[in-house]
Amino acid sequence: MNGMSRGPKSVAAFIATFAAVGYAHAQEIGSAQQGLRLAQSQCTECHLVERGGRSPRVDAPTFEEIANTGGMTSAALIAAFRTSHKTMPNIIIKDSDLGDFIAYIVSLRRGG
Repeated sequence: MNGMSRGPKSVAAFIATFAAVGYAHAQEIGSAQQGLRLAQSQCTECHLVERGGRSPRVDAPTFEEIANTGGMTSAALIAAFRTSHKTMPNIIIKDSDLGDFIAYIVSLRRGG
């Protein structure tokens, strides 16, 4: 080891810092309001995109659940949007809209 403390407190502090940076990054790269409009037009057939309630499809998580999933950073959301899912149609999100989607989802985090 190089002398750095790797106890639970230091790991929690690192994760909190990384999450805050991810939130700030999403705010810089997109508009949460525009992300909501895009989500309402493209995702509501399966997902609940606003706070509270359930998705129309029971097996589709709400956007709020996605936002509050452990480890769901801006980078993880980018990877998720760029990866095929067996239970989800392959939605193509333009690069120019991706930051808006991410900014909106990140805005749904508890305490956010």
